[in-house]
Amino acid sequence: MSSVWIGLLAVGALLVGAAGAWIWHRRYKPRASETAQHRAEVAADEAARARAVTHDPLTGLATRLLLEDRLAAAAMRADIREQHMALLYVDLDGFKAINDSMGYRRGDELLSEVGRRLLCIGRSTDVVARLGADEFLMLLDGDPDAASSALVADRVRQSLLEPYHVGGREVHLSCSIGIVLYPDHGPRARLIARADAAMLAAKRAGGNMHCFYERRMEADQDVAIELQRDLRRAIETNQGLMLHYQPKIDTVSQQVTGAEALLRWQHPTRGMVSPVEFIPIAERFGLIGALGAWVIDEACAQIKTWRGMGLSMRVAINLSMHQLRQSDLVEKVSDALRRHQVPPDLITFEITESAAMEDAQASMRLFEQLAQIGVSLSIDDFGTGYSSLSHLRKLPATQLKIDRSFVQDLGGEEDARAIVKAVIKLAHALGLEVVAEGVETRDQQDILTDFGCDQLQGYLYARPMPAKHLQLWALGGDKNTAHPSFRDSLFNQDGEADASGSEHPPYH
Repeated sequence: MSSVWIGLLAVGALLVGAAGAWIWHRRYKPRASETAQHRAEVAADEAARARAVTHDPLTGLATRLLLEDRLAAAAMRADIREQHMALLYVDLDGFKAINDSMGYRRGDELLSEVGRRLLCIGRSTDVVARLGADEFLMLLDGDPDAASSALVADRVRQSLLEPYHVGGREVHLSCSIGIVLYPDHGPRARLIARADAAMLAAKRAGGNMHCFYERRMEADQDVAIELQRDLRRAIETNQGLMLHYQPKIDTVSQQVTGAEALLRWQHPTRGMVSPVEFIPIAERFGLIGALGAWVIDEACAQIKTWRGMGLSMRVAINLSMHQLRQSDLVEKVSDALRRHQVPPDLITFEITESAAMEDAQASMRLFEQLAQIGVSLSIDDFGTGYSSLSHLRKLPATQLKIDRSFVQDLGGEEDARAIVKAVIKLAHALGLEVVAEGVETRDQQDILTDFGCDQLQGYLYARPMPAKHLQLWALGGDKNTAHPSFRDSLFNQDGEADASGSEHPPYH
């Protein structure tokens, strides 16, 4: 090939390459404006990621990371100036039940409103942070003392007590607050943990209050963590938990109509642990659902055992506020009845007045579902809450239990007698049976009988006892102890009264 042709080919290749480069440049090279937009988007993404680290995406409050940074700076200033700072640990009371009832979206709306209210209370120098689902921290800077910290805590409580309007419904919340002062209550690294311990003390005391940190509280928190671990193991292994049963007595015939199941826990090293101690722990650490399911299953299993011996014993089971908000409660009850082949009319669920009235509409739906299964419903601790009679009369309950506080005052308090008499008349007007709990004296028994109370329960007749002891008593095994008759109050397997001729049918 001649040099002329080689030269021509080289020139052609250069032209093709230049044309390709020109086409690529025109088609693919970003314009200056596009490059700037890309850089802006990258910068915005980086800023969003940085803000997500320092600010809660739901409430816009500071995260724990940012709060701890501000806490370190505030502690340094306090040391230099020889001043104080305070930390408030705010935990909502009963939020999980509301969240379960209304759904997470509505729960998020409520949390956002809580965050807004907290921000309105805090000053510009303060920091408000969200730790978890319903836990918040407030860092008070500027040399606060105990009095001013308590004043802020009271303002927080009052603000959060104001009703919330979520999803067309009015919701009420309270909170428990733990307070620590620096440097009075220890080093900066321990402040959050000690504020948490103080908050738990406030919650155990009934909630809707604030507590300052004390040294013993941290030890109590360690005990609570150990107990929840052991309680979880007891539920999983079915060891240590047991039910005791306290009889209910028919006022007229003095015959036993059934028994209330009461949960007990025999700890391997601590001995018998009171429900007053371990039930709040179960609620705090999310074990109350599993614990409640265990009680229902165990009660049904015991009823089956008694039925096999010819004892058709009716058992009352307490339902907590947390259980009322469980979406699968009715399913679990149905499953337990089916597995143990227990007639539903042998089960009565007792729900406290305050729990039933907290969300009357939700309670109404749940009660109707339980009634459809065939179990009975009783309003417990009546007189201690704030019932709306318009809602109460619509609930498909068949029984009221008068709180023991009224029964204990019957002997000496005229107003207590008036209240009990009025409650019994009201219940009978609504077609409900009445049980008085906490009966301890003959005078109380006689007064309640005169007022027409249907059933009595208390130490006058029997303390709660294990199933085996109740069984022996029911069969008349203890000949040395005077007690009401069980046989004449029991019913045949088909639910009909036996040959005793009792005028009082089984309550349901």
